[in-house]
Amino acid sequence: MREGIRDDRPGYRTGNTTTGTTESEAAALRRVRTASRLLDDAVRVPGTDVRVGLDPILGVLPVAGDSVSMIVSLYLVLEAYRLDVPRTTIAKMLALVATDAAVGSVPVLGTVFDAFWKTNRWNVRTIERHVHGG
Repeated sequence: MREGIRDDRPGYRTGNTTTGTTESEAAALRRVRTASRLLDDAVRVPGTDVRVGLDPILGVLPVAGDSVSMIVSLYLVLEAYRLDVPRTTIAKMLALVATDAAVGSVPVLGTVFDAFWKTNRWNVRTIERHVHGG
């Protein structure tokens, strides 16, 4: 489908003729970008160029906060699986999420780590490279 072949089945029509993505791929990319932005880059820290998301904020809540962040991060990996990202790439994405969850769960250090370790942003870029054929 990415080579411009038109198929009239729902979800298989070309969603963006510029990038060659299907409607379902474009929708999945919108969802993962939104989730990533919320977790990694939602707000700019005043007086700096640093952006943080809900991940370090949720990390302040013991166990529950890190669990919520990890579940949303795993959702991005699920979307990657649905988009047929290669298994080796999915394994790398899971390693990033595991690192984020493990280090992020350490009190105080984990919160600072979560502010700068952008697992979800990296995973979205990986998905985009796959969808756009790069």
